[in-house]
Amino acid sequence: MDQGEPLPSFEGLAAAFAKAKAEKEREEASGLRARTGDAAAANKRGEVHFKALHLIVIAFFTFLLILHVLGIYLFATGFLLTRLVLDETSECALPPIDISDVYSPGSAETGCWHPKSFEKAVVILVDALRYDFTVPFQATDSEQAQHFHNALPVLYDTAAKHPHQAFLRPFIADPPTATLQRLKGLTTGTLPTFVDAGSNFAGDAIDEDNLVAQLRNASKRIVHLGDDTWHALWPGYFEPNLTRPYDSFNVWDLHTVDNGVTEHIFPLLHPANTSKWDVIIGHYLGVDHAGHRYGPDHPAMAAKLSQMDEVFHRMIEQIDDSTLLVVMGDHGMDVKGDHGGESDDEIQAALWMYSKQPFFGRTSPDYATPPATAKERPVAQIDLVPTLSLLLGLPIPFNNLGAPIEEAFIGAQGSNYENLANVNRLAAAQIHRYQDAYAQARGLDPSTRASALALWDAANDAWDSIKKSKKSATSDWKTTFSAFSAYQSETLSICRALWARFDIPRMINGVLILVSALIVLGIYARGLDGEHAELTAPLLSIGAAGSVIGLLNGLGLTYLYTSLSLDQALSFGAAFGGIAGVGMGFWYIRRRIILPVPTSIWGWASVIFTLALSAGFAANSWTIWEDEILLHFLATFGVLAVASSFRQKNTIDRALGCYHSILFIVLTRLASFSRLCREEQIPYCKSTYYASATSSTSATWQLAIPYVVAFTLPNLIRSYFKGTRNHQGSAILWLDFALRFGLLLSAAYWTLDAADDGEWYPGYGDEIKTTKRLIAQLTLAIALAFGYSTFSWAKPFLNIETKKKESYESASFVVDDSGTSSITILGYANVHGSRYAILITMWFLAISLVEKPMGAGAIGILTWQIFSLFEIIDTNKLSNTSIGPVVLGLLGSFHYFKTGHQGTLSSIQWESAFIPLQTIRYPWTPFIVVLNTFGAQILCAIAVPAIVLWKQPPKKKSLLSDVAKAVATHVLFYAVINLATTMWTGHLRRHLMLYRIFCPRFMMGAVVLVVVDIVSILIAIGGARTSFLSVAEVFGWSDVGVARTATREREM
Repeated sequence: MDQGEPLPSFEGLAAAFAKAKAEKEREEASGLRARTGDAAAANKRGEVHFKALHLIVIAFFTFLLILHVLGIYLFATGFLLTRLVLDETSECALPPIDISDVYSPGSAETGCWHPKSFEKAVVILVDALRYDFTVPFQATDSEQAQHFHNALPVLYDTAAKHPHQAFLRPFIADPPTATLQRLKGLTTGTLPTFVDAGSNFAGDAIDEDNLVAQLRNASKRIVHLGDDTWHALWPGYFEPNLTRPYDSFNVWDLHTVDNGVTEHIFPLLHPANTSKWDVIIGHYLGVDHAGHRYGPDHPAMAAKLSQMDEVFHRMIEQIDDSTLLVVMGDHGMDVKGDHGGESDDEIQAALWMYSKQPFFGRTSPDYATPPATAKERPVAQIDLVPTLSLLLGLPIPFNNLGAPIEEAFIGAQGSNYENLANVNRLAAAQIHRYQDAYAQARGLDPSTRASALALWDAANDAWDSIKKSKKSATSDWKTTFSAFSAYQSETLSICRALWARFDIPRMINGVLILVSALIVLGIYARGLDGEHAELTAPLLSIGAAGSVIGLLNGLGLTYLYTSLSLDQALSFGAAFGGIAGVGMGFWYIRRRIILPVPTSIWGWASVIFTLALSAGFAANSWTIWEDEILLHFLATFGVLAVASSFRQKNTIDRALGCYHSILFIVLTRLASFSRLCREEQIPYCKSTYYASATSSTSATWQLAIPYVVAFTLPNLIRSYFKGTRNHQGSAILWLDFALRFGLLLSAAYWTLDAADDGEWYPGYGDEIKTTKRLIAQLTLAIALAFGYSTFSWAKPFLNIETKKKESYESASFVVDDSGTSSITILGYANVHGSRYAILITMWFLAISLVEKPMGAGAIGILTWQIFSLFEIIDTNKLSNTSIGPVVLGLLGSFHYFKTGHQGTLSSIQWESAFIPLQTIRYPWTPFIVVLNTFGAQILCAIAVPAIVLWKQPPKKKSLLSDVAKAVATHVLFYAVINLATTMWTGHLRRHLMLYRIFCPRFMMGAVVLVVVDIVSILIAIGGARTSFLSVAEVFGWSDVGVARTATREREM
């Protein structure tokens, strides 16, 4: 043993402690050391003191989270557009205008306001049916056919060959192009508001007048088949014995919903069953899911469109003469198959109507052929509401803003302008009635509608003129029709502007809270001189008291000023009361407050990175190219780190610093090759995240990336542990076996997923789906269940060996045994950092699973960069500066884009929810989607405590305070970004690109801040507690994590 062989772990520890015990007893006997009982009591007091301080730090960061949530809530509810929903409903016996000289209203059997044209209707909604899916395509030298071309010819062919029986037109959706918002527009005839976007998967029942409600009021029997979103919006409206709803969220399932709709709809179309229903609504999801899973240019899309083509052929054959067949899309999809925004491909859907009888006409012979592109003769989706209402003899819903579609009322000969003028008069009159009610409810100034009212008067004068004349020409009816159409168009424009009004006071209140919270966070992070953990207690107690007082004051104000919104008063009162309380707390400890101004180049670099990025969000081009901006910022940091490393006096520090700084730059550049381009970046950007720019699946070669990560990254991480002699104990089990095995399982999952997508093994699809789902669940169990068990119960990664004197290394701690050898504690110098770093690798494994293969590679690079950053910070002695947490913020933001995401709603990878799950399960489904979307920011937030713990020995004082300071600095980075995007979005609220660029970036900034807040509280600071407890079990509490006296350490 004297020759340097390591003692077995427990034997070595026993020998070391036996010798230490003898020495301690000798000192106790001589009075040089406190008695054992006194030491144990002091150790216990230290533990209790640490746990109390840790709980206070957790509570303070929770307080900051609440401030952020309240500020974001007030701004968002004032900014995201809403409209007043009126409770009035249209009634069959009460038309909006006198029509006694044209028709006798009041009978649902013959038609409420207009003669009924059809007894029954079959309404088919093909989710994401883009218009160019339905029109023929001729390949040219400059443009080749894609898989979706010419796969669904029946709609175009029928409309072209039988124009009196069918028509096909572009069907333009109002953004946001999410299914729930589109269903509201398609049934109410109203415009959506952006605030609805957040409820796309949790819609509330529609409480305003709508087409489905009018059908039920008319005692129509409605059957629904397909997407279960309809049942969330209209619970209890459908025939229970015939209706078949299906889960709509599993975008990886292309066939279950479609096959179910087809299976049940054709028996209902049989003559023996047509007496059981009046309206059938079928909602097919396969085209939408094929787009999400593969993109439009994929054989699966062609197969799905061909299936729809066959279905429509059969429907045409089976419907009877009194049934109207309607086929439509609710929105389109972009080149990757996603939707949610306002690009042309996302808003351009298709509308097709068919009747066995010659019913439809054209206002011009030029319109006999359907439009070749969606830019020609488009129809607004809200126009479907008055059209279907009048064709089925129903009242037009009260809140409708649409106009009847020409082809449905002009007559088969295309000359019945009298009927066209009549139905447009009815629709315009209902719009006028709605606008009167809305103006009264909102207290709008009459001047707001002056232009529309003038057109209304002109249209009625034209109508009255015709009625007074004994003989009217077709041109007179054309003029009247045009006059009422002009009124409808003008009113629609006014409503768009009217509902684009923002609640400025609420927005200002939200911004004030965010600004004040930012000041509090900034002082706490970089303006306290001393123990952050110790100083948190007065700030928290006074701040909490202030919140309670502010909450009560807000409640009182709502009684004094009844016009004041309750939620606004309570939110603002609680927030500002708490902020004022923290301000008083700062005054109480004012001698510990210093001016948070940088005093080093690293402090200034942190400020410049943060402020420059924030200021740039005022420009749409900066926001669009944010990923490239972050690339340059990170490269700049790498260059500064190289320069700083060259100045280190210690040769080892100089070499390590230069190596890891250069490695950091190289890895940043390597990660930049993974990109998903947003529409505005094309043609200056080429997507590499998927197999092609028009695909949503990975290329075959990309499947190798997770295997490369599995075989290399554990070795790389192990090298960091070996460098500090911490590759001991549980670290060996986790890094060499569990982590590697989990990564191999993740790689196997994506291989099976590709086999499932590509149908490599026909006939084994169900087995592959089940196997890959079990593999995903096992991987998550290893990452989180086994990982947290290991992290919670593992001892510090230390070992004991004896060596000849002067043969020990810097990563070890040596105890002289007064002989020829010494006892060495391996891993002593990085006991805190190595212990905590296991937490980073656990979450890396979980995040790697839920990212696509290219994203798994990016997350692997990020993890490698994080460990290199630890070495850069240590060799340059920067653990107490702000640069580490800020660079982690930049890394998280950069790799957000490298994992296939953008600042757009359409880039959310909803399908990730079904990696470990077959159906939607709360809270796991949103948890997986958040982990996929913000995995990079989550991983970097978890890594923040390691910035100050890496290569810190157990006797380092004030580590809990250092952790709190670093986490606060990291959150401060995201808080500045959130405030900037919030203020710029509010300032640019009339910008043309508001909802395309600025609003999604604001929403992203707000969600990221909240996510980072939660992760910092529950995982980062919570994980630091587990790590400290583990180290203290070996080394005691006198020096672990917290110091009873403050030391002045100020390095910005």
